[in-house]
Amino acid sequence: MKKFVLIITITGYILAGCNKSLLDTKPTDRYVESTFWTTPEAVTAGLTACYSSMRGAGLYGSTAIPLFEEAASPNAYTYGNDQGFNSIAKGQQSPTTGGIITNRWASCYGGIGRCNTFLVKSGPVNMDEALKKRMRGEVQFLRALYYYMLQVHYGDVPLILDPPDPVTQASLERTPRAQVVAQILSDLDSAALVLPAKNASADIGKATKGAALGLKARVLLFEASPLLNTGSDNNKWKNAANAAKAVMDMASAAGYALYPGYRELFLPAYENNQEVMFDVQYMYPDQGNSFDLICRQYNSNAPLLDLANAYEMKSGLPITDPASGYDPTKPYDNRDPRLYATIVYPGDVYMGVKVTDSRFAITGYGMKKYSIYDNGTPPAGMSDLKDGQSETNFIILRYADILLMYAEAQNEFAGPDATVYDAINKVRKRAGMPNIVSGFTKDQLREIIRHERRIEFAGEALYYNDLRRWKTAEVALNATIYNYKGAAIETRKFNAARDYWWPIPQTQRDLNPNLAQNPNY
Repeated sequence: MKKFVLIITITGYILAGCNKSLLDTKPTDRYVESTFWTTPEAVTAGLTACYSSMRGAGLYGSTAIPLFEEAASPNAYTYGNDQGFNSIAKGQQSPTTGGIITNRWASCYGGIGRCNTFLVKSGPVNMDEALKKRMRGEVQFLRALYYYMLQVHYGDVPLILDPPDPVTQASLERTPRAQVVAQILSDLDSAALVLPAKNASADIGKATKGAALGLKARVLLFEASPLLNTGSDNNKWKNAANAAKAVMDMASAAGYALYPGYRELFLPAYENNQEVMFDVQYMYPDQGNSFDLICRQYNSNAPLLDLANAYEMKSGLPITDPASGYDPTKPYDNRDPRLYATIVYPGDVYMGVKVTDSRFAITGYGMKKYSIYDNGTPPAGMSDLKDGQSETNFIILRYADILLMYAEAQNEFAGPDATVYDAINKVRKRAGMPNIVSGFTKDQLREIIRHERRIEFAGEALYYNDLRRWKTAEVALNATIYNYKGAAIETRKFNAARDYWWPIPQTQRDLNPNLAQNPNY
């Protein structure tokens, strides 16, 4: 298994001055701005730094950020309030909460600063122009990803396209979100023009044309959402559907397809397969994560009863349907196979041992997805992986998401046509579930698609933002959460007049008073 390991081999971006009373000499023990950006090797190191920001404490790094993020939704619970996600779920976030609210802003702008520096400084470097053009496309993709993460959580944010400058950038006001989105789309369109449809083996993990177009579909889907649109704007839904369709149309040439094994998608041995369009690459010991430790021992991404109950019966009927055959004395029998690939439940077999009620004491459930641990005995020497010793890649974008984004946008734009059913049923067929048959109204199919997204992507840090863009968080997050026995854990709150957007971190407003705060914080 070959991975694109993101290791910063050269430290750069250092500005050093000389004492004017001494001879003007070039230091030999460090890089300075005038000497760093002079070789192809320096450009390669700068590109690596741009990718490395994805593993920042506010994005996909810091042991297990994307696993904790699921706890901001009704899917999971983090008893230790890891990174403040439980505070968000309870509607208790504030400008001083810290954790993810502070770190996401910092990590994104750290990545943006690196990308901006690369785009300016790499231009004059004498190197293979075709390679440089591709690398610049990768950086435009990454800058778009970082700005997407900013605007989708905070709304208006300063749009900065120049290298970091504490003098000129220290007092910037927030740029209207629509302008930021326009820049994101421009970057993605530019990237798609120069990036390859498919990576060579030596470039596994790098951005491709499909990744750029797939992220564009995600951006446009959010733009069409009820959160941002009080009326029905069919053009926005059409744009989102067209963006997803562009990826579907190039799937054959790019090698995109659903991977046959749903559980295997999230195991290191099967990484970089045909479904993965873009992911964060990990390899121990150089760049490891703690996914296995979190899932196996800490249980701080503990699934909730509401998620377990959301899985249909194998027949395709919900457990609430009297005809489904659901037996409350055997609640996990004959369910959607994705339940068994995602959740560890009482009575299951885990790491070769039958699961007792107390094995995962927080909610009774454990998260299996993104962990190597399953029902069998772990591989030799891997039964007790510690902090930073895991290397499962985190998937940011996979082909199943393209299909369901298309189904959602096309249903809203054109209604439940045959292409909508086909996209949904491809995902369900791979999971081993029966087809959704035709005959539903647009409203009915909307709920089916939303349910399918929840089940397909449970544990993948997508559901919280789905609830936000659907503008249903005010219902889903104003609720009591329960453990596997149905015992209440806590009651969550969501203020619809405030909580759809995160607060601007107070640490940033202390540095720059021109950053206006979001309403009602």
